[in-house]
Amino acid sequence: MTNPILSQLNIYPLKSASGISLDNSFMEQRGLAHDRRWMVVDDSGQFMTQRTCPSMALIYTELVGQTLTLNAPRMSELSLPLFPTKGESQEVEIWGDRCEAWTANYQSELWISEYLRKSCKIVFMPDHSNRPVDPDYAPAQNQVSFSDGFPLLLISESSLSDLNNRLPEALAMKRFRPNMVVKNTEPYAEDNWKKIRIGECEFKIVKSCSRCILTTVDPDTGKFSGKEPLHTLAGYRKQNGNVQFGQNLIATINGKLSVGMPVEIVTQS
Repeated sequence: MTNPILSQLNIYPLKSASGISLDNSFMEQRGLAHDRRWMVVDDSGQFMTQRTCPSMALIYTELVGQTLTLNAPRMSELSLPLFPTKGESQEVEIWGDRCEAWTANYQSELWISEYLRKSCKIVFMPDHSNRPVDPDYAPAQNQVSFSDGFPLLLISESSLSDLNNRLPEALAMKRFRPNMVVKNTEPYAEDNWKKIRIGECEFKIVKSCSRCILTTVDPDTGKFSGKEPLHTLAGYRKQNGNVQFGQNLIATINGKLSVGMPVEIVTQS
């Protein structure tokens, strides 16, 4: 088999909205540039995702210069600054972590509340906000954006192909929302990687990704689609009570990434 290749780079500027595929990007401390720096929260500051609001899958994001545009069914287009320089501070909570965020303008609050039919608002994570990665897996200085727990998720094309061979209906990679996709590997080869290098970037593979009900949301309809793929994955990918698919990564050396770059396996188990 030929050497592994980076075949996709994906970012999700607004957590739980649709993703954007890129030809190249920059690896930063919190992950890929602009990945999950925006998030929807309810009136108590708790994060909201497709787990309870599956129609968030139909919020389509696009980068236009220094602007993030959002489009959704029945809604006019909403524009947000890609990287605000100031904002009204609010404490938000995500998976038990409390950190500072900046609230977007009132227009965005009306927009997202109307679309989700629930009082909520859109918030941004500024650079000074402190949300460290779980210290069990990384040094305290490692920070993460509004991702669930880790800056990066990697899945191989062959792993998805193997899963699809077991499913009654094949699923697209976007169902699993990875940041990086690699090709030219054996199925689940990423399970055994410990350290990899892509271009000038180096990554530590820290933890298998535990999958949840969000994977049962059809990204094309914004609705729950049944028990798959969790039912099938549970039959052969369950460890310690959790369904595992994909690997969480932390960058130890940052830099530019481009689709097509070779993936060097530095160490593996």
